[in-house]
Amino acid sequence: MALITEPHLEAPDPFYEALIDSHKDLAEAESHALNARLVLLLANHIGRHDVLLEALQAARAAAR
Repeated sequence: MALITEPHLEAPDPFYEALIDSHKDLAEAESHALNARLVLLLANHIGRHDVLLEALQAARAAAR
C-alpha cells in the first residue's frame, strides 16, 4: 500500500471545519498537543510503518 496523495476525503470541507472547531478556545500549547494526539491516532489507524514514513517525508518536503 502506497501513500494516497490525491484528494481522497469523503467530505473535505466539513472535516476541515471540524478540525478548526476542535482548536477553538485552546491555548497554543493545547492546540499543538491536540495536533500531536490526532497524528498519533491516525498513525495508529494506518498502522503501516512504510506508509507512515512516506507521509513524514511528503509532509517534510512540503514544509520547505
